[in-house]
Amino acid sequence: MREQLTKSDVEKIKEEIEYRKLVVRKEALEAVKEARAHGDLSENFEYHAAKKDKNRNESRIRYLERMLKSAQIVTDHSAEDEVGINNTVEVYFEEDDETEVYKIVTSIRGNSLKGMISIESPIGKALLGHKVGDRVHIQVSDAYGYEVVIRSITKTTDEENDKIREF
Repeated sequence: MREQLTKSDVEKIKEEIEYRKLVVRKEALEAVKEARAHGDLSENFEYHAAKKDKNRNESRIRYLERMLKSAQIVTDHSAEDEVGINNTVEVYFEEDDETEVYKIVTSIRGNSLKGMISIESPIGKALLGHKVGDRVHIQVSDAYGYEVVIRSITKTTDEENDKIREF
């Protein structure tokens, strides 16, 4: 499946790749050289740990590069009165008589523990494009769904989005 990323997500990923190639890679190679100089490699824990860190960095670079190659670019702009990517939405769960606040984000940034709901999740898909006051049906599985009411939508500025980037 292709990742859905905004242009700002792509820029942040490119920055991480560059940082990993120019800074982390250099540090990892230096750590491997230093550990290798300590002698017998078969029993050298520092050498094995340094190699593992180097390989982990290279794997992360490859993962991010593959993600960028196959990514689908989506816009984070939406009408002023409707739910879109990077908006904070307050929803009322009638069944439970509770209100929750979610930030709608791309799938790579989704983190339900922090209230960041992916556009790929059932609730994220269902809320996109709706307006304040809309009753939205969220189908979780073939056997279960529920209704929520959108109470408010708060647009997030680009500067605020930059502060919460987590990859």
